[in-house]
Amino acid sequence: MTTNTLGATAASYLALEEKYGAHNYHPLPVVLNKGEGVFLWDVDGKRYYDFLSGYSAVNQGHCHPKIIAALVEQAQKLTLTSRAFHNDLLGEYSKYVTEYFGYDKVLPMNTGVEGGETAIKLARRWGYVNKRIADNQAKIIFAENNFWGRTMAAISSSTDPSSYKGFGPYMPGFSVVPYNNLPELEKAFQDKNVAAFMVEPIQGEAGVVLPDEGYLKGVRQLCNEYNVLFIADEIQTGLCRTGKMLACDHENVRPNILILGKALSGGVLPVSAVLADDEIMMNIKPGEHGSTYGGNPLACKVAMAALQVLKDEKMCENAEKMGQLLRHELQKLQSPIIKTVRGKGLLNAIVIEHENVNASQLLCLELMKNGLLAKPTHGDKIRFAPPLLITQAQVLECVGIIKQSLQVLS
Repeated sequence: MTTNTLGATAASYLALEEKYGAHNYHPLPVVLNKGEGVFLWDVDGKRYYDFLSGYSAVNQGHCHPKIIAALVEQAQKLTLTSRAFHNDLLGEYSKYVTEYFGYDKVLPMNTGVEGGETAIKLARRWGYVNKRIADNQAKIIFAENNFWGRTMAAISSSTDPSSYKGFGPYMPGFSVVPYNNLPELEKAFQDKNVAAFMVEPIQGEAGVVLPDEGYLKGVRQLCNEYNVLFIADEIQTGLCRTGKMLACDHENVRPNILILGKALSGGVLPVSAVLADDEIMMNIKPGEHGSTYGGNPLACKVAMAALQVLKDEKMCENAEKMGQLLRHELQKLQSPIIKTVRGKGLLNAIVIEHENVNASQLLCLELMKNGLLAKPTHGDKIRFAPPLLITQAQVLECVGIIKQSLQVLS
């Protein structure tokens, strides 16, 4: 689909982006200007179900009234002081979020990838101070097919050429092991310079890849045995998305360092957080890490509201029930085009099997035409991850849209 199939208003917006914006994304040709709950509207007034949720940043639904109220109230009083001064909300937020997740300390940042960078710095410093690794020898292990952002550190840990190719040289001290493979992880841990293993409990960008049951418990046990920090990247999988507050909760494991982002603000502004106990966090001294916007009063107020909404509205429970319903109904379609249906809670994906290499893109365009927005990832996979307040009737309606749209590939 090209811009000439759009209305004149939408086409004009796309033309502006094309002329003045960097060409570092390939979005669907839809121009959105309103969101509420599970719905989005385009500039021509057409309504869509949102089945991407801002890559799980909008777990609480678009423009949740309690989160917006907190945003507006605080925005009228104080938005930023920098960390050169104290503000009246950082302490309150720090207490709230650490008690919420059960850690001693929080280091507030803005974006998810900043959270990942922060976790790696904390792990390296812990490795030098606590594990007595020789200077500049600390290693961080990552899982194959990980995705946690586009910074130099993030792409240095990537196994996807579209992320790293042409951007070297890369960050030293990183190595990769296969995901969901405990023997290979243990082999990597033989190196006494390994400070941490950073992993997504479920690999989101790779296409909602779930590990075997017991994998996370095995990671925890190996990290304990070899004195290695377990860093959980819960930026996409956390905050009720998978039917538990954290995806790690499915196996009752507690990471040494927890990274949160995306839905920590309900999709209102960039807010991320790195949580750890004192033994790890207190190795960072004043002036050694920070952020101008990290811990700003607006972010603190919004994050507390966003976290409270998750509990008050029982979004974990709804994500679990509606996720089971969605997968069941998709499997009932028995479509030869859908090779696999997988997921936990409302983080789901289908794998498309079709002779047309562009089948996933064609299906997403047809879904858009029929009022549902989703996006392919890694070629043949499409994520289905609506906001967590979706109802049973809405899930069934959306499965109907998916069934109708599959006809474009028949």
